[in-house]
Amino acid sequence: MDMFTWLLIIVAAYFLISRMMPAKGVANITTEEAKGKFKEKGTQFVDVRTAGEYKANHRKPFKNIPLHELKNRLAELDKNKEVVVICQSGMRSMKAAKVLKKQGFHNISNVRGGMGAWSQ
Repeated sequence: MDMFTWLLIIVAAYFLISRMMPAKGVANITTEEAKGKFKEKGTQFVDVRTAGEYKANHRKPFKNIPLHELKNRLAELDKNKEVVVICQSGMRSMKAAKVLKKQGFHNISNVRGGMGAWSQ
């Protein structure tokens, strides 16, 4: 392979790996740890799945704010309180955690494995 092909492979690999890496300052928690936070006052729970996914299966006290609407609905969240985010597998919620981090939220937890892990 020539140098250009290797460079292209390296850039593609970096892109894929960086998308899967947890955001700096975001805690990855288990479903059990998330359940433990239900008792904590002031913790905000956000489910970033689509409205249809949320309607089909969700856990209280998670509030549905689909990922594609998150930036427009940030006013519904308090930057000074912890935010726990969940999705179906943990990928969209990690994207949401990165969005929240960029918007000035500091205490963010991503539920590892998402709702898929919850039902196990």
